[in-house]
Amino acid sequence: MSGESALQADVIVVGSGPGGATLARELAKRGKSVLLFEHGSDHRGAAYYGTYLGAMLYSDKAGLLFTQEGLNIVRPMLVGGATNMYCGCAAPPPPWFKDKYGIDIDAECAETMQELEVAPLPEAQRGNASTRIAHAAQALGYPWEPQAKFMRPARAKHFDCGAKCMLGCRCGAKWNAAEYVDEAVALGARCHTRAVVERLFVEHGQCTGVTGWLRGFPFTAHADTVVLCAGGIGTPNILRLSGFVDAGIGLTMDTTVMVYGVGKERGIGLEPPMTWSWENPGDGYMLSTLADPWLLFPMMAALRNWQYVRYWPQWKNLLGIMIKLKDDVSGRIYQDGAISKPMTLQDQKRLAEAEAVCRKILVEAGADPATLFMSPLRGTHPSGTVRIGEMLDSNLQTTMPGLYVCDASVFPEALDRPTVLTIIGLAKRLAKRLCN
Repeated sequence: MSGESALQADVIVVGSGPGGATLARELAKRGKSVLLFEHGSDHRGAAYYGTYLGAMLYSDKAGLLFTQEGLNIVRPMLVGGATNMYCGCAAPPPPWFKDKYGIDIDAECAETMQELEVAPLPEAQRGNASTRIAHAAQALGYPWEPQAKFMRPARAKHFDCGAKCMLGCRCGAKWNAAEYVDEAVALGARCHTRAVVERLFVEHGQCTGVTGWLRGFPFTAHADTVVLCAGGIGTPNILRLSGFVDAGIGLTMDTTVMVYGVGKERGIGLEPPMTWSWENPGDGYMLSTLADPWLLFPMMAALRNWQYVRYWPQWKNLLGIMIKLKDDVSGRIYQDGAISKPMTLQDQKRLAEAEAVCRKILVEAGADPATLFMSPLRGTHPSGTVRIGEMLDSNLQTTMPGLYVCDASVFPEALDRPTVLTIIGLAKRLAKRLCN
């Protein structure tokens, strides 16, 4: 389809991550015409997909995006969004999502878990070293459990999952939101890649479309409803350029760090990531088994301190625990694209407590105490930049008629757990509302 008619629809969806992909699919299933715009390209099937080179090609600033405070943010920019480079973890929304903010997506999340067969990996595929860490934690009184996954080994021709899976899944076991995009397109949705949406198109105070650049050429698209799903960084950028001056003031990151140690037995780097975890909402953090991929490890170690690069030859014996903090809302995204995300005093306290727990667990699991160290901080879930209760109502609608938001930017506070299932649940709930 070409010409002006190709850029008109009932609903425009900006972004093809879990929110945008789910929304496009659900709306197309219900007979709505949908235009889906994705900033990046579809890299699936390319020889470089799931490699270090590939991760650089489809990550913002080649994976070298940092806040002013030095927090590293990996922001995938391709069809399927962050689900290309996540660890495939699933967790329902925290109880406070419903109790505190009145948002009930339990049914939508349960439906998704059944449809995608979300469950922990079979015991034999959780990894010996990962299981050893979990058992060490349990012996110390921390109730670690197998982590539910958007991952089905039976889908893979050859299940070959390890830390490298964070670069992109090559074996096919891990679910990717791009699969929902494929379904949406099969149902009639039109997906445009390399579409850089810059601003909203507004007529008489109502959002009726978007403007930007499509494969290098200016474009304007029109619809009765526009839903921004461009993520915790992309969505506030579009809103701010469109006159929403509060967008991007304050954000959360589920700030993440790894605590490492080297043992004598084989480590977790060649095992599926995050197969065991423990959510500790009382103290504001989550722990899970995780290690950086082989080539990424020395880079991250060097950012912390050059002396830790000496453990790179022992990577196969590496034991690692990820800390995911429930960080406070702080910092902002600036007009020029700069990002500030300082650690509050409470964040620092949470991190110190979590690190102490990780060190005890790693030693119990067989790590040499002399090898323990903590990696640099990372922002794994940029979120909370267009918060429910401040810029959005509980139905994800902005103050501008016809304009909604459905991605991690809507979180009113840090989720402190895997985000994908919650975003899918929100998208399914919104789709129902838009079709009523």
